[in-house]
Amino acid sequence: MNLLFNGKTCYLRTLTVDDAEEMVQLLVRNRDYWAIYEPRHQDSYFTALVQREKIRESIYQARENREYSFGIFEHESNKMIGHISMYSIKRLPFLSALVGYSIDEGYIGKGIATEAVRLVNTFGFEQLRLHRIEAYVSPKNMGSIRVLQKTGFLNEGLLREFLYINGVWEDHYQFALLESEF
Repeated sequence: MNLLFNGKTCYLRTLTVDDAEEMVQLLVRNRDYWAIYEPRHQDSYFTALVQREKIRESIYQARENREYSFGIFEHESNKMIGHISMYSIKRLPFLSALVGYSIDEGYIGKGIATEAVRLVNTFGFEQLRLHRIEAYVSPKNMGSIRVLQKTGFLNEGLLREFLYINGVWEDHYQFALLESEF
């Protein structure tokens, strides 16, 4: 299932095993930057072998309608500059999913994450027929909080000691966007 969503500054495309090398380059470029808000990974994570396997798993999950993983690509260069996923998709009685995303440090502050989240929200509400999309974000991650606010998400509260990141239990906000607010 190949999905493509075009925006003004970027486009989203479902990942294929051919994207593994470029994904590794993106991960290596942002290894330290992303580790501020995400758990650190073992060295093997930063290999094409592991990334190909992760992409194969995401293709299987998409076929099962459980998760959709996209590369975020710059229009001009077709370079992968981030990734975004809609995951933990639940059917009735929930009709909900989580969204998570990461943007290359060299491209932050350009509205790309905001556009990518809008594109994936459109997919979630219009094609997957979801009722609710949620996102978790560190209270320290002001850039990501602004992205969620600009795309209509509301802060529903603080989840105390929610994620174990780099040896510390970190609080996270829970944001959500309802179909009626989209």
